[in-house]
Formats: sequence, C-alpha cells, structure tokens
Amino acid sequence: MNKLTLVYKGRDSWSRPVYERNGKLYVDVEPMSDREPKICTKQSNAFDGEPLQPIPEGTELEFIPSRDVWR
Repeated sequence: MNKLTLVYKGRDSWSRPVYERNGKLYVDVEPMSDREPKICTKQSNAFDGEPLQPIPEGTELEFIPSRDVWR
C-alpha cells in the first residue's frame, strides 16, 4: 500500500484545503468530516489551480498536523 504524507498549507480561493509533499501541491475536493478525503493534484502545481489528477485508490493518507475540513 502506498502512503502519502500531506502537510497543510492553507485554503485556496475556493476554500479547499491545500497540502504539499516534496514540492507538489494537492487539494481535498470534498473536505467534509463525514466523508473520506478526495485528494487530487493541482493543475500546473499552482496553489489556486484547479484539481487535476486524483491520487490512486487505496493510498494511505497522513495529514500533518491534521486534515482540514469544512464541517
């Protein structure tokens, strides 16, 4: 199983939580506390870029310091 450790960087212009790993940006496109995270890369690796490619299914996620959710 792959593991992806994501460090919280803030919220983009759509209030979606943005995370970083090794210089690559990721976004949680469904940041609801009652749902599993849906993590995608960011288009052009831009902080306010659109979600691009979803991470592979089954990837284990670790959020540092924790997952940011809307509710």
